[in-house]
Amino acid sequence: MHPLHRSPALALLEFESVAAGYLAADAMAKRAPVAHIVAGTVQPGRLLVLLSGGVAEVEEASESGRHAASGSLLDQLFLPAVHEGVVDALLGSRHPIADSLGIVECHSAASALHAADAGLKGAAVTLIELRLSDGLGGKGICFFTGPVSAVESAVELATAVITPGHFLHAVVIPQLSPDIAATLGAGSFFSQNIQK
Repeated sequence: MHPLHRSPALALLEFESVAAGYLAADAMAKRAPVAHIVAGTVQPGRLLVLLSGGVAEVEEASESGRHAASGSLLDQLFLPAVHEGVVDALLGSRHPIADSLGIVECHSAASALHAADAGLKGAAVTLIELRLSDGLGGKGICFFTGPVSAVESAVELATAVITPGHFLHAVVIPQLSPDIAATLGAGSFFSQNIQK
């Protein structure tokens, strides 16, 4: 079982500077014994740092990261009770489209992650995909599916938690076309869909 599945809390910090982000990641790793920490670059030249573990440890570690490189911090998220569907999506799990589709698009990865968690916790929907920056020029996007009323609720709840200034767009598509559903079922990367 992946360490993310065993962790009640999750934090994501998004840095404009890769160098400052690694400085912050080091401070976080040294500050508190989190279960799992991952740092890596994403487009357009940003660094994401993901922490998971116990609530107190993740909160303490992420606080030290915020202070270590606060001038470079673009967005941040602390989830003391992350939804299991978010963890599954982070680990690459994919689900078929049930009926309707809801899409929430953000200017940051942390805001998209927060939106996905809020939508899942507040409505009976499934998270099809969660994309954090890669191939999106730094944006984050989440895709919900389910009955149209549930998807509408999830999108409304998701957009309500997005960090001010980071919301880009949201839509609900009732009874998604089977052709588009098949495309999205394979993933949202254009080049990968052409190759299938």
